[in-house]
Amino acid sequence: MKKLVTILAFIGVLGFSATKSMAQDAKPDSSTTTAPAESTVTEAPADAGAAEEEQSFHQALKSKFIEGGAPFMWPILIVFILGLAISIERIITLNLATTNTKKLLTQIEDALSKGGVEAAKDVTKNTRGPVASIFTQGLMRSGEGVDMVEKSIVSYGGVEMGRLESGLIWISLCISLGPMLGFFGTVVGMVEAFDAIEAAGDISPSVVAGGMKVALITTVGGLIVGMVLQILYNYCVSKIDSLVNKMEDASISLIDILVKNKIAK
Repeated sequence: MKKLVTILAFIGVLGFSATKSMAQDAKPDSSTTTAPAESTVTEAPADAGAAEEEQSFHQALKSKFIEGGAPFMWPILIVFILGLAISIERIITLNLATTNTKKLLTQIEDALSKGGVEAAKDVTKNTRGPVASIFTQGLMRSGEGVDMVEKSIVSYGGVEMGRLESGLIWISLCISLGPMLGFFGTVVGMVEAFDAIEAAGDISPSVVAGGMKVALITTVGGLIVGMVLQILYNYCVSKIDSLVNKMEDASISLIDILVKNKIAK
């Protein structure tokens, strides 16, 4: 629930900021109309060229967004913000789930030799990450033999893997929806272009330019959303694979430690 509230708040802040920025840009700049031309020239800062270049890119980006049409570009933007928010949340969660397994195994072995299973449990409970959680489940079954330890680790490992993969389906949905919404705008733009041709009875560039522009801009927007989210999705998948491999290797090492210390037979 907390993750959902965080994602919704992030989307709301970005959406409000984008709306406010567009509203401010739509207002006429009174300072430029009232100030004399001479003062504008003399009071220009030294880095005005860089500022104007940055502003022109920002203005061009927003103008293209407006030219693409609000009914088509806003859904694409919402899908992008939603997918980006979920991707960032997943990346943060997966990075926090990373554990130094070698150090943890060393601490568990020292705890087993000094204080037994209970001391080892204290180590795993005070360590963050899915590997430590799996170790805790295995240590809880250490008195029932190696087979029960292995079954407990495998079963709880599946639970932790499911937690790591949660949210990826929504990123995949956003990856699919972005280009699909862009192509939908493309089709609508082409229909508008042919309607204009039919109404005008002419195929001049000025007649079809509006519809073609909507078609191309929405396509570009949808493809950008798909490409960016696909990169983030692949990073999350690779991170999960790395964590799962570490979990499996560490679980085998834990069983060896238990057998070595004659805790599980």
